[in-house]
Amino acid sequence: MSHTQSLTRYTASFIDELVQAGITDMVVSPGSRSTPMAILMAEHPAINLYMNVDERSAGFFALGLAKASKKPVVLLCTSGTAAANYFPAVVEANLSRVPLIVLTADRPHELRNVGAPQAIDQIHLFGSHVKWFNEMALPDADESMINYVKAAANRAVGVAKSMPSGPVHLNFPFREPLIPDLSGEVFESVNGMDKKMTIPKIMDGSLHLDENQLDELSSIFSAHEKGIIVCGPMDADAAGPIIELAERLGYPVLPDPLSQLRSCREEVDQEILLEGYDAFLRTEAVKQTLKPDVVIRLGAMPVSKSAMLYMKSLRSAQHVVVDSGSGWRDPSHIATTMVYSDEASFCQNLIKRAGNQNRDSSWLKMWKDINSITIKNMAQIELAEDMDEGKVFFEMANNLPENSGIFVGNSMPIRDIDSFFFNNKKNIHILANRGANGIDGVVSSALGASAHIHPMHLVIGDLSFFHDMNGLLAANMNKLNLTIIILNNNGGGIFSYLPQAEKAPHFELLFGTPTNLDFKHAAALYGADYTLAESWDDFNSALTNTAVNDGLKIIEVQTNREKNVQVHRELWNTVSREIEDYLKGDK
Repeated sequence: MSHTQSLTRYTASFIDELVQAGITDMVVSPGSRSTPMAILMAEHPAINLYMNVDERSAGFFALGLAKASKKPVVLLCTSGTAAANYFPAVVEANLSRVPLIVLTADRPHELRNVGAPQAIDQIHLFGSHVKWFNEMALPDADESMINYVKAAANRAVGVAKSMPSGPVHLNFPFREPLIPDLSGEVFESVNGMDKKMTIPKIMDGSLHLDENQLDELSSIFSAHEKGIIVCGPMDADAAGPIIELAERLGYPVLPDPLSQLRSCREEVDQEILLEGYDAFLRTEAVKQTLKPDVVIRLGAMPVSKSAMLYMKSLRSAQHVVVDSGSGWRDPSHIATTMVYSDEASFCQNLIKRAGNQNRDSSWLKMWKDINSITIKNMAQIELAEDMDEGKVFFEMANNLPENSGIFVGNSMPIRDIDSFFFNNKKNIHILANRGANGIDGVVSSALGASAHIHPMHLVIGDLSFFHDMNGLLAANMNKLNLTIIILNNNGGGIFSYLPQAEKAPHFELLFGTPTNLDFKHAAALYGADYTLAESWDDFNSALTNTAVNDGLKIIEVQTNREKNVQVHRELWNTVSREIEDYLKGDK
């Protein structure tokens, strides 16, 4: 068999096995050494192929696809620094448990370390940031090698999906010539050989506690009426069991915006979900009064710093951290019990042990009262006449259609959605890159997510938007629909809330970093519809129009950093005063 025939059969076998294992989305960046893989991916009838020219953006684009689809996504690039540009997205995928299958083409072994162009050391390129690395063999059509390459595909999908999900890296050396032979029915012939081969099927289960462990936890919870459930970023599939368990135990739930609990399906009772915790846990009197004996934490750490500091102060409480991925999500070092169990089954098994009697204690009532006071006051953001970053999320919660998506940038946007996106029943999906919490690649991740969630909206700061303007090209290349809301405060708004704003010399130069960019030119470059929202009528009108129009849309909201800080602090101070009055019995 010729080199070209061996190359074709080997590579096609690998790609087809990825499809047989459930992969449908693949992201490719152009390059020469990856030619055989890219052409055969484009030939496969079951693959949704996305082109992304910039590898850094491509990595984050694949990340967004995987987040939204909840399935592994394949990422392919050529050799050299192209692969290195995947690094930030691979780090994010690892920390946020997103399944990616990273395929890097490479020079054959005889062209390594001899000064050949576009050749770098790609062995273990991503280090400990991937779950599995494999240096693949050179293409060969021998039956044992076809078995080998198909097993590698199956294993890559299985490892990427297994909890905790994450990225894997396969490095493929290819010799020239690189053009595969497409003269025959490539994938039909590959599939026809399946009966001759035995490729292991991967069955991956979920973690569960045994009866004695469940009894032990149940006895703790039944013995303590003062408890809380903190839900960080997690899968929405556990929403129903979490809320039912909370009602049985009489424990309030503090739902991070990425927990998917703030916009639950209609049949879920949201009264026990206290979304105002970030504001009211800034009040010292609340922290002194509401001291639980038990804290149950599900999902990753919440965004809210006030919630984190509050939990850290509860040194005498029992902290039960539930993690289906067997991780160690305890940055404050306060956990007393690490529970490695599927979150939904954990709740369902404890519901059975809690009986039919729901607790309705003074403890729960106080939490609910404090949350009501908080939401009443934080909702005063609706009265803001100036363009305010927090009000953007208040308006979006009210005006977006059901089943919409919001991808949120880091720094201030993720904190503002925590403060101003109140409970609703619209089933709005909220996504963000909260593994490494970086501001890079967010545009691309949102575009990737837009392929699976419609309509999708990205809310992003001006600096983060600038970091990934290259990513906008993918919208037109792949015919995607996304509305981008740029919160333009001309710099790093989050630093205005930190001590640097008052104490650091050269604040504007080092932290404020105003760029003075006119984003309508970026919109024009990438063919996006552009609106400068100078009033709330402008904003809501643009938001409504973008929901029915296809393509890339940009709504720019220009804000003032100092005024944003002032508005936030005034609202927090009002919340604190009213809660202190409530705790004194004045209201």
